[in-house]
Amino acid sequence: MSALFNFHSFLTVVLLGICACTYLKMQFPAILEQRTGFRGFFWKAARIGERLSPWVAFGCFSMGVSIIFF
Repeated sequence: MSALFNFHSFLTVVLLGICACTYLKMQFPAILEQRTGFRGFFWKAARIGERLSPWVAFGCFSMGVSIIFF
């Protein structure tokens, strides 16, 4: 089943994408400078990870717990 049709998998992919974009922006800021177009989507995901980092961290933690135990 695709991650688009399973809500739990979709949330996992979104959280991992936000975390990966934020990490890339912190390590290589020149990669995500463009704010429009296709790379603008990744810039926005990195921005969400920067500004909402406690909530994203809580989401990643709870997603990890739910994957391990459920």
